[in-house]
Amino acid sequence: MNHYDLLLIGAGHAHLGVLRRWARLERPPGRIALLSAGHEAWYSGMLPGLLAGRYAAADCQIELAPLCRAAKVELIVGQVEALSAAQQQVQLSDGRGLNADWLALNVGAQVFRPPQAGAGMQVLAVKPFADFLAGWQRWQADPQPMAILGGGAAGVELALALADQVPQLALFCRGPLLAGHSAGLRMRALGLLRQRGVRVREDCPISRIDDDCLVSGEAPVWRGQRLLLASGAQALPWLAQSGLDSDADGFVQIAATLQSLSHPHIFAVGDCASLPGARKSGVYSVRQAPVLAANLNAALRGLPLRDYRAQRQSLALLATGDGGALLSWRDCSAGGQLFGRWKDYLDRGFIQRHRLSG
Repeated sequence: MNHYDLLLIGAGHAHLGVLRRWARLERPPGRIALLSAGHEAWYSGMLPGLLAGRYAAADCQIELAPLCRAAKVELIVGQVEALSAAQQQVQLSDGRGLNADWLALNVGAQVFRPPQAGAGMQVLAVKPFADFLAGWQRWQADPQPMAILGGGAAGVELALALADQVPQLALFCRGPLLAGHSAGLRMRALGLLRQRGVRVREDCPISRIDDDCLVSGEAPVWRGQRLLLASGAQALPWLAQSGLDSDADGFVQIAATLQSLSHPHIFAVGDCASLPGARKSGVYSVRQAPVLAANLNAALRGLPLRDYRAQRQSLALLATGDGGALLSWRDCSAGGQLFGRWKDYLDRGFIQRHRLSG
């Protein structure tokens, strides 16, 4: 069993920000490691642009080894099989075991998958990104009608990126399209989707997949052989079984200090965590990074911790697949190529800030 003073689990936005700060400033004392499922971290904000052909795969990745070297943090590549919160131990799928005095979780979430009976429909989830891209390349070789499940920002961006690449495309939303966003953004998105020939079905939750048919309640609503999942977040099974106090959906309940309510030696941030006021969005994970870095440093030095306060408003920029973007801020919305160039500038800036050598 390898022992660490601090083990960062997952290479999400917040942990990347922590490593970047430690690479430029003094890192906390002790033996520290980052556990990641792969050698690169994918930046989800650029995935629609990659699918639309505006980026290469290398543009959307951050190599973890140079960043970890610069931060003087050990990189461990492996898949988490189980986590014991009580023992602060992690079991990897290859049989290795790790434990630490302090743990931090930034592992994201998985997408919702309806129950499936029969093999008439191929189902591809947007996460993990490497698996999704490999599956999408196979689909590209033989374009067919397709449905997307998920009416949030991810589903809308993917539909706009892929509308011209498949013969027919349908987008299914559990509730209203872009629920929680401004009415202006929603109307602009609906207009663009219809303009691109995407059939949008709002308030149409998919209860199951029967062979080649999507079923809502007991009514068949779509037939085809390909379904892309970009729907609501679900907790990773090993996280829900870790013994950490969680909400009704299995996400780790945390305090304002970003510590688990039940196991204060474990921090959790990003989509895997549940904190009132913090939405499951990369914007919030990025904003948690400075507080997490400060609190991990304080924890390892025995100093007081500070609170994270979620911002009340966040800027939304949704790629439209043609180089443009839709913008929403408070009750205002806009769209066009100018906002697409701004989004590209912000996205490329995120990648460059974390491409450190060491």
